[in-house]
Amino acid sequence: MSTLPNLLPPSTPGALAGKVAIVTGAGSGIGRAAALAFARQGATVVLAGRRAQPLQGVAQQIEQAGGRHLVCATDVRRDQDVAELVSTTVQRFGRLDIAFNNAGIPSFGLIGELAVAEFDDVIATNVRGVWLLQKHEISAMRTVGNGGVIINTSSIAATGGTAGLSAYAASKAALDAMVRVLALEVGADGIRVNNISPGVIRTEMSTAIAPEFLSAIQAHTALKRIGEPEDVADVAVWLASDAARYITGQSILVDGGFNIAGVR
Repeated sequence: MSTLPNLLPPSTPGALAGKVAIVTGAGSGIGRAAALAFARQGATVVLAGRRAQPLQGVAQQIEQAGGRHLVCATDVRRDQDVAELVSTTVQRFGRLDIAFNNAGIPSFGLIGELAVAEFDDVIATNVRGVWLLQKHEISAMRTVGNGGVIINTSSIAATGGTAGLSAYAASKAALDAMVRVLALEVGADGIRVNNISPGVIRTEMSTAIAPEFLSAIQAHTALKRIGEPEDVADVAVWLASDAARYITGQSILVDGGFNIAGVR
């Protein structure tokens, strides 16, 4: 579990100093790691998620290390919640520079056994929710006029096939298609839009994977280990920084080389 002992002091400019970033799903896993990583690089971080208690825990870590934050309880499936998240961010801080749209839910089940309600919830959260976030984030970034960076969490499942992932894989493949379109729509406004496509990462979601399958995944991965949330968070920081200023419309694999020999 990460803490913030390395957080740069407020007087030391980091790669994201002076920036304001929204992170959804910030209470755990990849979102939590990204929120802490953005804070380490000097960004003010708006922590969003459905569960308030985990968000408060992350906020406390940032505050103790001298960082700035704001907690916003948000259900990304609700247009009103998303609109309030973005408007509150701009009203409070006067800008929105970075959005890491990471909130999402898993789904596993053969199509004959998968409930329609579960499919609908996955699409509502992973596709509609990310679409709503980008709709409001792009509007705010255009109004402020400073450009911006949007990063979405896709998945290795978007380009591979694994039995039982019909809903989840479809939701992530939709993000890969969406990012290409939006990059073309907003590039002239100085807004970059990219996806990160993680492999199997050690989060709450991966705890549902049976140990024997997890071992097989690790063996199939070039780096011979399961990914950590920080592996994804560091890529998010890079994409949000000026070091990635000429990158947009991409879905970047962060999978330890799992995909080299083909997704299993």
